Amino acid sequence: MSAAGPACLGILAGGGSLPGRVAAAAQAAGRRVFLVGLEGFAEPAVLAPFPHATCRIGAAGRILKLLRDNTCRDLVLVGPVRRPSLLDLRPDTEGARLLARVGRAAFAGDDGLLAAVVRVLGEEGFSVVGAHEILTEAVGPKGLLTRTGPDATAQADIARGIAVARAIGRVDVGQCCVIQQGIVLAVEAIEGTDAMLARAATLRRPGPGGVLVKLVKPGQDRRADLPTIGIGTIRAAAEAGLRGVAFEAGGTLLAEREAMVATAEETGLFLLGVDPNEGEQ
Repeated sequence: MSAAGPACLGILAGGGSLPGRVAAAAQAAGRRVFLVGLEGFAEPAVLAPFPHATCRIGAAGRILKLLRDNTCRDLVLVGPVRRPSLLDLRPDTEGARLLARVGRAAFAGDDGLLAAVVRVLGEEGFSVVGAHEILTEAVGPKGLLTRTGPDATAQADIARGIAVARAIGRVDVGQCCVIQQGIVLAVEAIEGTDAMLARAATLRRPGPGGVLVKLVKPGQDRRADLPTIGIGTIRAAAEAGLRGVAFEAGGTLLAEREAMVATAEETGLFLLGVDPNEGEQ
């Protein structure tokens, strides 16, 4: 049954708490919302307070019908989603049609795929807006968020990490890396940040711990897959023996910021917002 009233904000919800925070911020601004939780990723407790439905990622026909039935025109894509294989995707008829329009980008990096998805959604009459445009207070600021800050060794690792993260981002591989004493311990690929940090933990060297550097990919469409850091990232960084996390100021979403900063303080990590365009940090 179609919803009455003005067009509402559609939220394609992946994992974590951010989809619910975006929905709450939109409601506080007077907008109606409708969430489509992606099965296997969206958390039921996050969806529960809002009008919502749950769909598997390949059921594009049902997803688009739900959005249209609820008069959604603007869409937000938010929350981590692990890319399924084509075998797991099992697209419905509409999904197969849209996948054909995505074309070769389906086999490219995440940024290329998401840019194609945004384009196809636009052709279907939807306008994709960035989560950071709705949830402005979650955007990480420039500067130090913790009492502890980086020393000279960590600053050098951050500068090296910025160069490495930009290089892998330029070829659409990942958004972050771990640097220790100038050595690249790990770069992010399809496994995601937490799995990369677990791998970095097995490669750490004696001496001062390393840093995680996370940036927006050069040329990335910021309406989708903006870098996100949460409590889980901080805990994984601490378990990996790191000394801190540097993120792109103005280009990173901080999930549950107060709790995340408190966790960093408890584990002795620094949190630093950097401008990658400013020379050495």
